[in-house]
Amino acid sequence: MNILLIGGLWLDGSVWGRVASALEALGHRPVPLTLPGQGDGSASATLDDQVEAVLAAVDAAPGKLMVVGHSAACSLAWLAADRRPGRLAKVALIGGFPSPHGQLYADFFEVRDGVMPFPGWSPYEGPDAADLDDEARRKFATAAIPVPAGVAKGVVRLADERRFDVPVVVVCPEFTPAQAQEWINAGDAPELARAKHVDFIDIDSGHWPMVTKPTKPTELARILAEAADAA
Repeated sequence: MNILLIGGLWLDGSVWGRVASALEALGHRPVPLTLPGQGDGSASATLDDQVEAVLAAVDAAPGKLMVVGHSAACSLAWLAADRRPGRLAKVALIGGFPSPHGQLYADFFEVRDGVMPFPGWSPYEGPDAADLDDEARRKFATAAIPVPAGVAKGVVRLADERRFDVPVVVVCPEFTPAQAQEWINAGDAPELARAKHVDFIDIDSGHWPMVTKPTKPTELARILAEAADAA
C-alpha cells in the first residue's frame, strides 16, 4: 500500500528515513512528505498550503492509501480524511489527536519574526523525550525548522461527515492506549469520539519514535505496515 508520512512541527520529510526504509522492506510504498514552510524555505506558508500539499500527494498516489500524521500533523492526516474520505483506507495518528473544526492548528509556542521556532527541550521533559540522549537532542534541535505563523495559527476547517467512516489507528508512544481512551471518553479528542473505527497500538517510546535509536523506527514501521495490511 502507499503510505503517506507527515511529520509534526519543525520536521521535514527526511525524519522518516529509517521508517521508510523499513516499510519498503515490508513491501509497502512509503511517501515521506516535506510540507510547505517546513523544508522548502518558505516562511510565508499557511496551513491551507500544507493541506493542499497533503491532498496533492493523496491524489498522486494510485489506489487507496494510508495517511500517517505525527503529533500536530495528526490534524493534517484527519483533514485528508475530511477532503478525500473515499480515497483513504486508513488514517494512522502517532502521538497526537486531530483538532476539531474551528480550532487553531498549532498555536502552542511563541511566534517570533513570523515563525514559531523550536522552543527547546524544557516543554518536553519527562516521557516525551526521555528516550533521546544528548546527541539525539542536539541533532533534533539543530535541524528543527521554524514553523511559519500562517501554519501554526491557521484554522482547522472540517466539513465532510464521511471522515468518521475512515478507520483510524492511534499509535501511542509517550502515553498508553488506556490513557488515550480515557482522554477520548473525557471529551479531549472530540473527532475521535465520533469516529466509527478506532484501534490503539502501544509503542514504548517518547514522542518521536521515528528518531529514537536503535530499534524504534523499525518497530514503528512494523506497526504501520500491520495497520496497512489490515485495512
